Amino acid sequence: MLDEGARMTFVVPHPFPPPPPPPPRRSRLARRAVPVIAVLAVGVLAADLMVLNNLTPRDDGRVVATVQRAPQRVSSGYVAEAAPSRVVEPLGELRKPHLFVVARRPLTKASLARVAKVKGVKAVELADAAEVMLDGKRVQTLGVDPSTFRAYTPSPTAKSDALWSNVAAGDVAVSFVLGNDGGLTLGRTVGTAGRTLRIGAYATMGMGSIDAVVSRPTARTLGIPQNNALVISAPKKDTTKLRAALLRVLPKGTQIATMNPVLTPPPPKGRTQTQPRATWPTGSLMSVPQVETALKAAISKLGRPYVWGAEGPDTFDCSGLVQWAYAQAGVRMPRVTHQQFVTGPQVPLAQAQPGDLLFWRHDPTNPGYISHVAIYWGDGKMLHAPRTGDVVKIAPVGTRNLAGVIRVSPQVAARAR
Repeated sequence: MLDEGARMTFVVPHPFPPPPPPPPRRSRLARRAVPVIAVLAVGVLAADLMVLNNLTPRDDGRVVATVQRAPQRVSSGYVAEAAPSRVVEPLGELRKPHLFVVARRPLTKASLARVAKVKGVKAVELADAAEVMLDGKRVQTLGVDPSTFRAYTPSPTAKSDALWSNVAAGDVAVSFVLGNDGGLTLGRTVGTAGRTLRIGAYATMGMGSIDAVVSRPTARTLGIPQNNALVISAPKKDTTKLRAALLRVLPKGTQIATMNPVLTPPPPKGRTQTQPRATWPTGSLMSVPQVETALKAAISKLGRPYVWGAEGPDTFDCSGLVQWAYAQAGVRMPRVTHQQFVTGPQVPLAQAQPGDLLFWRHDPTNPGYISHVAIYWGDGKMLHAPRTGDVVKIAPVGTRNLAGVIRVSPQVAARAR
């Protein structure tokens, strides 16, 4: 199920820098520059916000002893037993994120100033981004300032002081799917980059392939490059146009992904689309041979293990299975579930046909987030990769938390970012 872990259109197939080698000692780590690969594509700076404050994360050393004797559910989802934690500032104004930026190298003050001047940009949060090996899984991870980044997360998560205190104290918060379906138990300690991290919370940030968040001081100990990512809020701006404008002012090689993709039907052949269309042109959906090929590819993987973040050909997570099977039919699908949800028009479940995609919202930490996908097989059955410990299988379609049914358009799927 993912969203599952690797990806973002935020997703572009392998957007983040690869995990750094475990540093045997601080001096060696300092000599090694972590290679940076631009993101896939999934704050706050504005004319009225102080952008450059985030260039140097706060680390004032304040510590409070907050001891809770048992793990507890909170409004943000699941938070582990609190450890002595650093103070986090109270939540301010919530900021809805619209674009996620990852650059090949640290962003300069001049770059940030250019971003702030782009029309429509309301706020920007600077962060650190890299792919980190977490419990043997390649996890796209952000290093953030818990006090300011929380404003860009879903409301229940943003409001949880306990969650952000744990992150500030050195814990890692992982997405619900990575934790629940990927087998990372809440409160468990896992190894990464020569050190250990405690799973301090389950909290899906709603940012595509981002499946783990740590504090910026913790990110430095993991070798994550600094200041190479931005979360941008632009509530009154067309995100497609804004993305194009930002690419003109940011360094070459920067990748930008939309947080909340919007479905736009393709224009008729020979015409340029100027207004959204309510109808779909003939030939814009998958052909019968394409559907048959995708289904044959998917069914050939029955019994293969679910592995969080896996893209085949021997192991899969839910969206990885969809991407692989449809690729065999020549259809370029985006990597994560929330992007696959906008690859064609929605149809009623009663009208679902074999090859349509079924989507669910199962994530209690972010109820609006698309967290699982399956391929409709016909006769009320679906083919999917469920979760860690399970295998690719055919099962009855469940309607609990069903978000919708999508009929795939190859043209739209290829443009999903």
